[in-house]
Amino acid sequence: QVRLVESGGGLVQAGDSLRLSCAAFGDFATYAMGWYRQTPGKQREFVAAISWNSDSTHYADSVKGRFTISRDNAKNMGYLQMTNLKPEDTAVYYCVADPMVGLLALGIQITFWGQGTQVTVSS
Repeated sequence: QVRLVESGGGLVQAGDSLRLSCAAFGDFATYAMGWYRQTPGKQREFVAAISWNSDSTHYADSVKGRFTISRDNAKNMGYLQMTNLKPEDTAVYYCVADPMVGLLALGIQITFWGQGTQVTVSS
């Protein structure tokens, strides 16, 4: 069992940077983790994923080159560094975890979800 708690969201201007954190409670080190986001009226959208040992990462095309996912298993923490933020990045961002990074990235299987943190980017 893994419990995920996001933090770091907020209101920023276009072009700014923001780092989201995900504190994990439980057997975090054995799970792949990732980030999804959702805006009202839309389906949740894949953002980024990282394998349990950080040897593979995956990104949505819309964030490649701007966002970086990372994790620190010793601290049971995951991160999403977001740079050059755009108004279209505005969403609730969710930290997720699953045993399989590929299935997580495709949205086929996501075992654990956090409660979400709001990111708002003004133009």
